[in-house]
Amino acid sequence: MLFLKSTSAPVAPGVYAVDVAAKPPGKTFMIYVAVDASEPPAGFIEAVESMGFKQVLSKPYTHHDGKKIVDLHFQKTGTDIFDGWTDGEREANLKKMDEVFAGFNITIQPRVMSLAEAFR
Repeated sequence: MLFLKSTSAPVAPGVYAVDVAAKPPGKTFMIYVAVDASEPPAGFIEAVESMGFKQVLSKPYTHHDGKKIVDLHFQKTGTDIFDGWTDGEREANLKKMDEVFAGFNITIQPRVMSLAEAFR
């Protein structure tokens, strides 16, 4: 679940948080988003899926301010071992994410998770 401080300032209409992160060693990234449960941002979700990402988790919850949120996790398989991304796929996918999210005025900061975060 993404940590939301507030739901009063979405990063895009219906989108409260976006995290692009990879488990160590940091080659294959997933997209984690927190969206408005009552009015999911269909255009944003379609844009993520148009990059070849598949939704693998949908977890609704109520934020402490009463707003209903859905955490969505998206992953995209690659051609490397264990369906991971090759270096070329990583470079191309991160570039495409930058382009697509820029269309929603969202800037991403891809990161590699800590071991504790990745394997809890």
